[in-house]
Amino acid sequence: MAEITAALVKELRERTGAGMMDCKKALTEVSGDIEKAIDLLREKGLAAAAKKEGRIAAEGIVYSYIHGGGRIGVLLEVNCETDFVANTEDFKLFVRDIALHIAAAKPEYLNKEDVPEDVLQHEKDILKAQARNEGKPEKIIEKMVEGRISKFYKEFCLMDQEFVKDPDKTISDIVMEKTAKIGERIVIRRFTRYELGEGIEKKQEDFAAEVAKEMNR
Repeated sequence: MAEITAALVKELRERTGAGMMDCKKALTEVSGDIEKAIDLLREKGLAAAAKKEGRIAAEGIVYSYIHGGGRIGVLLEVNCETDFVANTEDFKLFVRDIALHIAAAKPEYLNKEDVPEDVLQHEKDILKAQARNEGKPEKIIEKMVEGRISKFYKEFCLMDQEFVKDPDKTISDIVMEKTAKIGERIVIRRFTRYELGEGIEKKQEDFAAEVAKEMNR
């Protein structure tokens, strides 16, 4: 059996548009044969999502989620291609799950491309200083920083976050799977998250943990 490397998974994902975990599972099933893995993903309907990337998604819904008597609020826009899909229970439940995830996981940005350059540079400067304080040689610090920046994206960028209800998949994976299942392009366009008293010094209450608990009931 061929080794299922990260590079192989990445190539399959780029060629099919399927989720990372789906690509890894497909490659494992066919002993690392990428062409067979593509066929397998197509049979499961997971590769079809990639073909929908260029299509216009201008319908959808704006969804509001309020938790704990008004302690956390999320306003979220998710787009699809037709109002028919937008009005289905499946699509509405999907949007609700994303809103609950945002409430629980506290993303600050939608995609890594949305992180302001000054914020990213500030984070890199801190990570470089940490690496130097750990006594790491200069020649490997840059690589270390890039690896740690990936963790920053996974913590603060919605599409890179692990889905609260299924940590084996990212939000990007979940969107791709739903696109394949519904048969229309789905786009998380924008969101805003509010937390009562945010920025005001007060007793700490873990509202996000409450939301995460609610999601897994």
